Amino acid sequence: MRSFTILLFVVSALAAQTHPTHRAPAGRADADQLGLTCTQILQMSSAEWVTKFTAEKGSEPAQTVRALGAYGKCYDARTDQLAARLRKTGKGPLMGARANFQSVEQALKAFAAKALAESDPPADAVKSAYAALYEKEFRYEFYESYEPQPPVPAQAASVRKDAALPSNSPASSAAHSSKNSSGDKASSSQVMGSPSQTVPDANPQDKEKEIDPLTAAKNHFGALLGALPDERMHDLHKAFGEILGPNSATSRMQLLIYRYAIFLLEAPGDKPFSPAPF
Repeated sequence: MRSFTILLFVVSALAAQTHPTHRAPAGRADADQLGLTCTQILQMSSAEWVTKFTAEKGSEPAQTVRALGAYGKCYDARTDQLAARLRKTGKGPLMGARANFQSVEQALKAFAAKALAESDPPADAVKSAYAALYEKEFRYEFYESYEPQPPVPAQAASVRKDAALPSNSPASSAAHSSKNSSGDKASSSQVMGSPSQTVPDANPQDKEKEIDPLTAAKNHFGALLGALPDERMHDLHKAFGEILGPNSATSRMQLLIYRYAIFLLEAPGDKPFSPAPF
């Protein structure tokens, strides 16, 4: 009986490590929540909350750090509630997925600490506080990906007329003939070299807009790394490689990771590559 009790205690301790809890009840406000509940605070963006908090407490950097800390506690509490709900319904991630995410999370924190310490100038308390807050997005994103999604509504009955027509219908044949005719004309004009059919080169800025968000983030991250001195560049590149190299991640998670890494490397006066995550 004693052995069973000890075993139960060990299992409970391990479970607590795998699913850390951050006690900040959504229905009760503490001193740094300005009388609001976590639910009310999270209805605001982090920027809106900081503006509200500093308007009451003062605009000193220390007050901004306090505001971000309060927002972070509420964000953690919401993630804890989501994780608990998924466990209760049996819809949550399995042990292997949790272990993979914990590896990603640890590597992210190591990269963030290195990036903030090696930035020029070194990150101040406010940027470090923002980095700690934005890092919380990954844990929530991880659990949210397991949240059951509502069924996709049936496609609207009204569709494009030509798509709805049978391929052997007269109207469909006419449309097909019209397309071929216009295509033949375009081809003929191109062969004859008609100036009126010459297509101008696309604007380089338009081409950048056509790049998918993940590729754009990778390119910008590479540019920021390439602008660093060689020693710092190799050091940070190696640390970043520990995040995604040995671990699996969805395209959505990869995009968030690259945007977070870019935020860490951006200089104080730089235009943000992407808006704040929340």
